[in-house]
Amino acid sequence: MRPSRTCERPGQVPASGLRARLSADEGSATLEFLTAGLLLLIPTVYLVIALAQLQAGAYATEGAARQAARVYVRADTVDDAAAAADRAVRVGLADYGVDADTADVAVTCAPDPDDCLARGGSVTVRVAVTVALPLLPTAVDAAAPTGVPMDASATQPVSRFRGAQG
Repeated sequence: MRPSRTCERPGQVPASGLRARLSADEGSATLEFLTAGLLLLIPTVYLVIALAQLQAGAYATEGAARQAARVYVRADTVDDAAAAADRAVRVGLADYGVDADTADVAVTCAPDPDDCLARGGSVTVRVAVTVALPLLPTAVDAAAPTGVPMDASATQPVSRFRGAQG
């Protein structure tokens, strides 16, 4: 029979020097928390920032279309209406940090496309923008899109009392 070895802890088999160093847990919890924290925290923070920017883009697009349609139907002439709608789109997009120069604005009129301010008609304004994703360089855009296209439209009726004297 062999003599038994003594162990520092009851029930533990003594390990060789290398195995003892490899199995030591001292300080590894800190490293595990840092690694797991960074691996989970960085994507989560980016996701929150990206979703906030996309939500701002959605609000900007919808608000710009709605306000542009409102000011269009209240203008006296078609030229004044187009200028007012352009200003409304620029201000609405700038309020949310969206570049107004990249916006695509289309105005359609019903029932007569040639007379947008006819009594009882309606004006539809469609605004389309591309909202850039945060922290992506523009050089990546050639390989994959770095923005999300968004569009919104709003329709406003032209007052049936428009231009009435009284």
